Amino acid sequence: MEIPKEKLLEMYEMMVRIRTFEEKVKELFKAGFFPGWTHVCIGEEAGVVGACMALRKNDYITTTHRGHGQCIAKGMDIKKIMAELMGKVDGVCKGKGGSMHLGDINVGALGGIAILGGGAPIACGAALSAKLRGTDQVALTFFGEGASNQGVVHEAMNIAALWKLPVIFFCESNQWAELSRRESHLCIDTLALRAQGYGMPGLTVDGNDVIAVYKATSEAVNRARKGEGPTLIDSITYRWDGHYVGDPIALRPEGELEEWMKKCPIKRHKERLFNMGILNDSMVEEIQRKIDAEIDAAVEFGKNSPFPSIEDLYRNVYASPYNFW
Repeated sequence: MEIPKEKLLEMYEMMVRIRTFEEKVKELFKAGFFPGWTHVCIGEEAGVVGACMALRKNDYITTTHRGHGQCIAKGMDIKKIMAELMGKVDGVCKGKGGSMHLGDINVGALGGIAILGGGAPIACGAALSAKLRGTDQVALTFFGEGASNQGVVHEAMNIAALWKLPVIFFCESNQWAELSRRESHLCIDTLALRAQGYGMPGLTVDGNDVIAVYKATSEAVNRARKGEGPTLIDSITYRWDGHYVGDPIALRPEGELEEWMKKCPIKRHKERLFNMGILNDSMVEEIQRKIDAEIDAAVEFGKNSPFPSIEDLYRNVYASPYNFW
Protein backbone atom coordinates (compact mmCIF):
# COMPACT_ATOMS: atom_id res chain seq x y z
CA MET A 1 0.00 0.00 0.00
CA GLU A 2 1.67 3.17 -1.24
CA ILE A 3 1.06 6.20 0.98
CA PRO A 4 1.51 9.63 -0.66
CA LYS A 5 4.28 11.83 0.75
CA GLU A 6 1.71 14.51 1.57
CA LYS A 7 -0.20 12.12 3.80
CA LEU A 8 2.98 10.97 5.53
CA LEU A 9 3.75 14.60 6.35
CA GLU A 10 0.15 15.15 7.46
CA MET A 11 0.50 12.22 9.86
CA TYR A 12 3.61 13.76 11.41
CA GLU A 13 2.00 17.17 11.74
CA MET A 14 -1.16 15.76 13.30
CA MET A 15 0.80 13.75 15.88
CA VAL A 16 2.79 16.85 16.82
CA ARG A 17 -0.45 18.85 17.05
CA ILE A 18 -1.99 16.31 19.43
CA ARG A 19 1.16 16.06 21.58
CA THR A 20 1.45 19.85 21.83
CA PHE A 21 -2.24 20.22 22.65
CA GLU A 22 -2.07 17.59 25.39
CA GLU A 23 1.02 19.15 26.95
CA LYS A 24 -0.81 22.48 27.07
CA VAL A 25 -3.86 20.75 28.58
CA LYS A 26 -1.70 19.40 31.40
CA GLU A 27 -0.32 22.86 32.06
CA LEU A 28 -3.74 24.54 32.08
CA PHE A 29 -5.38 21.84 34.19
CA LYS A 30 -2.72 22.17 36.87
CA ALA A 31 -3.20 25.95 36.76
CA GLY A 32 -6.92 25.53 37.50
CA PHE A 33 -8.42 26.48 34.12
CA PHE A 34 -10.43 23.27 33.68
CA PRO A 35 -13.25 21.97 35.88
CA GLY A 36 -13.50 18.26 36.62
CA TRP A 37 -10.85 15.77 35.57
CA THR A 38 -8.85 15.38 32.40
CA HIS A 39 -6.95 12.50 30.79
CA VAL A 40 -4.28 12.86 28.10
CA CYS A 41 -3.08 10.50 25.37
CA ILE A 42 0.61 11.42 25.24
CA GLY A 43 2.54 8.46 23.83
CA GLU A 44 -0.49 7.08 21.98
CA GLU A 45 -0.57 9.54 19.07
CA ALA A 46 0.31 7.06 16.31
CA GLY A 47 -2.70 4.87 16.98
CA VAL A 48 -5.08 7.80 17.12
CA VAL A 49 -3.77 9.41 13.93
CA GLY A 50 -3.31 6.20 11.96
CA ALA A 51 -6.86 5.09 12.74
CA CYS A 52 -8.60 8.41 12.05
CA MET A 53 -6.69 9.12 8.84
CA ALA A 54 -8.01 5.86 7.41
CA LEU A 55 -11.54 7.27 7.73
CA ARG A 56 -13.55 9.78 5.71
CA LYS A 57 -15.04 12.90 7.25
CA ASN A 58 -18.54 11.41 7.19
CA ASP A 59 -17.45 8.17 8.88
CA TYR A 60 -18.24 7.86 12.56
CA ILE A 61 -16.12 7.49 15.66
CA THR A 62 -16.97 7.03 19.30
CA THR A 63 -14.30 8.34 21.62
CA THR A 64 -13.20 7.60 25.16
CA HIS A 65 -12.58 9.64 28.30
CA ARG A 66 -9.03 9.99 26.89
CA GLY A 67 -10.41 11.36 23.66
CA HIS A 68 -8.87 14.77 22.93
CA GLY A 69 -6.47 13.35 20.37
CA GLN A 70 -9.14 11.21 18.76
CA CYS A 71 -11.33 14.27 18.22
CA ILE A 72 -8.48 16.41 16.89
CA ALA A 73 -7.44 13.69 14.45
CA LYS A 74 -11.03 13.40 13.21
CA GLY A 75 -11.10 17.10 12.41
CA MET A 76 -12.77 18.76 15.38
CA ASP A 77 -12.01 22.49 15.84
CA ILE A 78 -9.16 22.88 18.35
CA LYS A 79 -10.46 26.26 19.52
CA LYS A 80 -13.84 24.76 20.33
CA ILE A 81 -12.24 21.79 22.06
CA MET A 82 -10.18 24.11 24.27
CA ALA A 83 -13.24 26.20 25.11
CA GLU A 84 -15.14 23.02 25.97
CA LEU A 85 -12.40 21.89 28.33
CA MET A 86 -12.74 25.26 30.06
CA GLY A 87 -16.51 24.80 30.34
CA LYS A 88 -17.22 27.78 28.09
CA VAL A 89 -20.28 28.48 25.95
CA ASP A 90 -18.28 28.51 22.70
CA GLY A 91 -17.09 24.98 23.33
CA VAL A 92 -17.95 22.18 20.94
CA CYS A 93 -20.69 21.05 23.37
CA LYS A 94 -21.41 24.57 24.62
CA GLY A 95 -19.50 23.95 27.83
CA LYS A 96 -21.70 21.09 29.01
CA GLY A 97 -19.51 18.14 28.08
CA GLY A 98 -16.04 19.01 29.27
CA SER A 99 -12.93 16.92 28.76
CA MET A 100 -14.55 13.48 28.74
CA HIS A 101 -17.60 14.18 26.55
CA LEU A 102 -16.38 15.85 23.37
CA GLY A 103 -18.56 15.40 20.30
CA ASP A 104 -19.28 17.02 16.95
CA ILE A 105 -21.55 15.32 14.44
CA ASN A 106 -20.16 17.59 11.70
CA VAL A 107 -16.95 15.54 11.70
CA GLY A 108 -18.58 12.23 12.62
CA ALA A 109 -17.56 12.33 16.29
CA LEU A 110 -20.62 10.91 18.02
CA GLY A 111 -19.57 11.95 21.50
CA GLY A 112 -17.08 11.04 24.16
CA ILE A 113 -18.18 8.17 26.37
CA ALA A 114 -16.62 8.19 29.83
CA ILE A 115 -18.27 4.84 30.65
CA LEU A 116 -15.71 2.15 29.77
CA GLY A 117 -16.76 0.35 26.61
CA GLY A 118 -19.91 2.46 26.29
CA GLY A 119 -19.06 3.61 22.79
CA ALA A 120 -19.12 0.12 21.25
CA PRO A 121 -22.91 -0.33 21.04
CA ILE A 122 -23.31 3.30 19.90
CA ALA A 123 -20.89 2.60 17.04
CA CYS A 124 -22.94 -0.46 16.17
CA GLY A 125 -26.05 1.73 16.04
CA ALA A 126 -24.35 4.20 13.72
CA ALA A 127 -23.12 1.34 11.54
CA LEU A 128 -26.59 -0.19 11.39
CA SER A 129 -27.97 3.20 10.38
CA ALA A 130 -25.44 3.42 7.54
CA LYS A 131 -26.28 -0.10 6.40
CA LEU A 132 -30.02 0.56 6.40
CA ARG A 133 -29.56 3.86 4.56
CA GLY A 134 -27.40 2.16 1.95
CA THR A 135 -24.34 4.35 2.41
CA ASP A 136 -20.79 3.03 2.61
CA GLN A 137 -20.03 4.84 5.87
CA VAL A 138 -18.24 2.97 8.63
CA ALA A 139 -18.00 3.44 12.38
CA LEU A 140 -14.84 3.06 14.44
CA THR A 141 -15.04 2.72 18.20
CA PHE A 142 -12.02 3.41 20.41
CA PHE A 143 -11.59 1.60 23.73
CA GLY A 144 -8.78 0.35 25.94
CA GLU A 145 -7.83 -3.18 26.94
CA GLY A 146 -9.47 -2.60 30.33
CA ALA A 147 -12.76 -1.73 28.64
CA SER A 148 -12.40 -4.82 26.44
CA ASN A 149 -13.52 -6.89 29.43
CA GLN A 150 -16.83 -5.07 29.71
CA GLY A 151 -19.82 -7.19 28.75
CA VAL A 152 -21.24 -4.52 26.48
CA VAL A 153 -18.13 -4.67 24.28
CA HIS A 154 -18.62 -8.41 23.79
CA GLU A 155 -22.30 -7.93 23.06
CA ALA A 156 -21.44 -5.24 20.51
CA MET A 157 -18.85 -7.42 18.78
CA ASN A 158 -21.25 -10.34 18.64
CA ILE A 159 -24.12 -8.38 17.07
CA ALA A 160 -21.73 -6.59 14.68
CA ALA A 161 -20.38 -9.91 13.41
CA LEU A 162 -23.84 -11.50 13.25
CA TRP A 163 -25.31 -8.62 11.22
CA LYS A 164 -22.07 -7.86 9.31
CA LEU A 165 -22.12 -4.27 10.47
CA PRO A 166 -19.45 -1.87 9.13
CA VAL A 167 -17.66 -1.40 12.47
CA ILE A 168 -13.99 -1.33 13.42
CA PHE A 169 -13.34 -2.20 17.07
CA PHE A 170 -10.10 -0.36 17.79
CA CYS A 171 -8.44 -1.25 21.09
CA GLU A 172 -5.74 1.10 22.32
CA SER A 173 -3.76 -1.35 24.43
CA ASN A 174 -1.76 1.15 26.45
CA GLN A 175 -0.68 -1.43 29.10
CA TRP A 176 -2.75 0.09 31.91
CA ALA A 177 -6.44 0.03 32.81
CA GLU A 178 -6.72 2.95 35.23
CA LEU A 179 -4.29 1.68 37.89
CA SER A 180 -4.22 -2.00 36.85
CA ARG A 181 -1.45 -3.51 34.77
CA ARG A 182 -2.46 -5.38 31.63
CA GLU A 183 -1.44 -8.81 32.93
CA SER A 184 -3.60 -8.39 36.03
CA HIS A 185 -6.81 -8.65 34.01
CA LEU A 186 -5.83 -10.32 30.70
CA CYS A 187 -4.26 -13.74 30.16
CA ILE A 188 -3.81 -13.48 26.39
CA ASP A 189 -0.99 -11.77 24.53
CA THR A 190 -3.28 -9.96 22.12
CA LEU A 191 -6.94 -9.07 22.15
CA ALA A 192 -7.03 -9.93 18.45
CA LEU A 193 -7.50 -13.55 19.52
CA ARG A 194 -10.95 -12.70 20.84
CA ALA A 195 -12.12 -11.90 17.32
CA GLN A 196 -12.16 -15.61 16.51
CA GLY A 197 -14.95 -16.14 19.00
CA TYR A 198 -17.19 -13.77 17.09
CA GLY A 199 -16.32 -14.78 13.54
CA MET A 200 -14.47 -11.63 12.55
CA PRO A 201 -10.84 -10.91 11.61
CA GLY A 202 -8.50 -9.84 14.39
CA LEU A 203 -5.34 -7.84 13.77
CA THR A 204 -2.46 -6.98 16.10
CA VAL A 205 -0.52 -3.87 15.16
CA ASP A 206 2.39 -1.85 16.54
CA GLY A 207 0.46 1.10 17.94
CA ASN A 208 3.58 3.28 17.96
CA ASP A 209 3.97 2.98 14.18
CA VAL A 210 1.51 5.35 12.52
CA ILE A 211 1.96 3.77 9.08
CA ALA A 212 1.32 0.26 10.38
CA VAL A 213 -1.84 1.46 12.14
CA TYR A 214 -3.01 3.34 9.04
CA LYS A 215 -2.56 0.28 6.84
CA ALA A 216 -4.28 -2.08 9.27
CA THR A 217 -7.20 0.29 9.78
CA SER A 218 -7.50 0.94 6.04
CA GLU A 219 -7.75 -2.81 5.47
CA ALA A 220 -10.52 -3.05 8.07
CA VAL A 221 -12.32 -0.02 6.64
CA ASN A 222 -12.21 -1.47 3.12
CA ARG A 223 -13.72 -4.73 4.36
CA ALA A 224 -16.48 -2.84 6.14
CA ARG A 225 -17.31 -0.66 3.13
CA LYS A 226 -17.65 -3.80 0.97
CA GLY A 227 -20.20 -5.27 3.36
CA GLU A 228 -17.84 -7.87 4.81
CA GLY A 229 -18.47 -6.88 8.41
CA PRO A 230 -16.41 -5.82 11.42
CA THR A 231 -12.75 -6.15 12.40
CA LEU A 232 -11.04 -6.08 15.79
CA ILE A 233 -7.68 -4.27 15.91
CA ASP A 234 -5.38 -4.50 18.91
CA SER A 235 -3.02 -1.50 18.79
CA ILE A 236 -0.11 -2.07 21.18
CA THR A 237 1.13 1.19 22.68
CA TYR A 238 1.87 2.85 26.02
CA ARG A 239 0.38 5.64 28.09
CA TRP A 240 3.18 7.97 29.19
CA ASP A 241 1.15 9.80 31.83
CA GLY A 242 -0.91 8.46 34.70
CA HIS A 243 -4.58 7.61 34.45
CA TYR A 244 -5.47 11.27 34.94
CA VAL A 245 -3.51 14.51 35.07
CA GLY A 246 -2.16 14.63 38.61
CA ASP A 247 -2.04 10.87 39.10
CA PRO A 248 1.07 10.17 41.25
CA ILE A 249 1.76 7.02 39.17
CA ALA A 250 2.88 5.16 42.27
CA LEU A 251 2.41 1.65 40.81
CA ARG A 252 4.47 1.92 37.61
CA PRO A 253 7.64 -0.23 37.73
CA GLU A 254 10.91 1.67 37.66
CA GLY A 255 12.30 2.05 34.16
CA GLU A 256 9.14 1.00 32.33
CA LEU A 257 8.26 4.48 31.07
CA GLU A 258 11.82 5.16 29.95
CA GLU A 259 11.83 1.99 27.84
CA TRP A 260 8.59 2.95 26.11
CA MET A 261 9.70 6.53 25.58
CA LYS A 262 12.51 5.16 23.42
CA LYS A 263 9.68 3.99 21.12
CA CYS A 264 8.15 7.48 20.89
CA PRO A 265 5.76 7.40 17.92
CA ILE A 266 6.53 10.96 16.84
CA LYS A 267 10.30 10.51 16.98
CA ARG A 268 9.97 7.24 15.09
CA HIS A 269 7.93 8.74 12.26
CA LYS A 270 10.13 11.84 12.11
CA GLU A 271 13.27 9.72 11.67
CA ARG A 272 11.55 7.71 8.95
CA LEU A 273 10.59 10.87 7.05
CA PHE A 274 14.12 12.26 7.44
CA ASN A 275 15.51 9.05 5.94
CA MET A 276 13.02 9.28 3.06
CA GLY A 277 14.03 12.88 2.35
CA ILE A 278 10.50 14.11 3.04
CA LEU A 279 11.28 16.08 6.22
CA ASN A 280 14.18 18.20 7.44
CA ASP A 281 15.10 20.32 10.45
CA SER A 282 13.74 23.58 9.09
CA MET A 283 10.41 21.93 8.26
CA VAL A 284 10.21 20.47 11.76
CA GLU A 285 10.76 23.92 13.26
CA GLU A 286 8.20 25.54 10.98
CA ILE A 287 5.57 22.88 11.75
CA GLN A 288 6.13 23.34 15.49
CA ARG A 289 5.88 27.15 15.20
CA LYS A 290 2.61 26.86 13.29
CA ILE A 291 1.13 24.43 15.80
CA ASP A 292 2.27 26.49 18.79
CA ALA A 293 0.44 29.46 17.27
CA GLU A 294 -2.70 27.33 16.77
CA ILE A 295 -2.65 26.18 20.38
CA ASP A 296 -2.00 29.68 21.71
CA ALA A 297 -4.95 30.98 19.67
CA ALA A 298 -7.13 28.18 21.03
CA VAL A 299 -6.21 29.07 24.62
CA GLU A 300 -7.09 32.73 24.05
CA PHE A 301 -10.34 31.72 22.37
CA GLY A 302 -11.27 29.62 25.38
CA LYS A 303 -10.30 32.27 27.91
CA ASN A 304 -12.31 34.94 26.09
CA SER A 305 -15.42 32.81 25.76
CA PRO A 306 -18.08 33.36 28.47
CA PHE A 307 -19.38 30.70 30.81
CA PRO A 308 -22.89 29.39 30.06
CA SER A 309 -25.77 31.22 31.71
CA ILE A 310 -28.04 29.68 34.33
CA GLU A 311 -30.74 29.42 31.65
CA ASP A 312 -28.42 27.20 29.59
CA LEU A 313 -28.89 24.49 32.20
CA TYR A 314 -32.33 23.83 30.77
CA ARG A 315 -31.42 23.98 27.08
CA ASN A 316 -30.84 20.78 25.10
CA VAL A 317 -32.15 18.68 27.96
CA TYR A 318 -35.47 17.71 26.44
CA ALA A 319 -36.27 17.08 22.80
CA SER A 320 -38.73 19.45 21.18
CA PRO A 321 -41.62 20.06 21.79
CA TYR A 322 -40.80 19.57 25.47
CA ASN A 323 -39.09 22.94 25.90
CA PHE A 324 -39.23 24.13 29.48
CA TRP A 325 -37.27 27.35 29.28
